[in-house]
Amino acid sequence: MNEKEMEKEIIKIKERNRKVELDKAWETSWTRKICICILTYFVVVIYSIIIKSVTSIWLSSFVPVLGFTLSTLSLRLIRNFWERTVQQQTKNNEK
Repeated sequence: MNEKEMEKEIIKIKERNRKVELDKAWETSWTRKICICILTYFVVVIYSIIIKSVTSIWLSSFVPVLGFTLSTLSLRLIRNFWERTVQQQTKNNEK
């Protein structure tokens, strides 16, 4: 491996590390946790209104699954915004 190839590999590794650090920060962020709670709460409220007269345990047990699934699917938009904010803050701190 020559010097240029090694430099390219180092750059790739640094980029991957930045991505991994950002992923880790997102997974532990309060933004993510609060959004999951809020979205799950609203899904449960709406679902409860819809199935008010149903007493089936199987249908009621579907609430947490549905809430979590919908909250994680909708978190993509929130995460994109969060990542841009974190990256901007990082750039500002580096200056």
